[in-house]
Amino acid sequence: MNGKRLVQGFLVFLAIFAAGLIYTQFFAFYERQKGVGALRIAGEVVPVADYDGIDSSSSPLKLRGCFRIDPAAVATLAPAADATPLTPPFWFRCFDTAALTGDLASGAATAYALTRDDPKGFDQMIAVYPDGRGYLWRQLNAAFKDE
Repeated sequence: MNGKRLVQGFLVFLAIFAAGLIYTQFFAFYERQKGVGALRIAGEVVPVADYDGIDSSSSPLKLRGCFRIDPAAVATLAPAADATPLTPPFWFRCFDTAALTGDLASGAATAYALTRDDPKGFDQMIAVYPDGRGYLWRQLNAAFKDE
């Protein structure tokens, strides 16, 4: 009888611990951002529409955003060859990393660097489609990448 209660107690503890771990990993530190009306691109403020994003003060890598932008606003920028979209939490559905990575590789979307090494070790990137869909993220740059 004592062994049965011990196992039951352990399973309850394990379930509570797992729920807390999942919440912490996928929900706790993200803040939803809506209503961003502009991005600073090459020193200029460029209007964006329908912005839906997430960010966190716990890590620069948690920034993701989906928006609409006039493709002409970035037409004069040099494309970024090192763009690597990072996977957001499962519940942030507007940012499809696999599709975006494939479209960047095929040329269906073009990536641009908004900032380099800001904060130190991180680059802020956007990808823009010809129809005006835009995606925003931060990624590690050469300062912190493992080679």
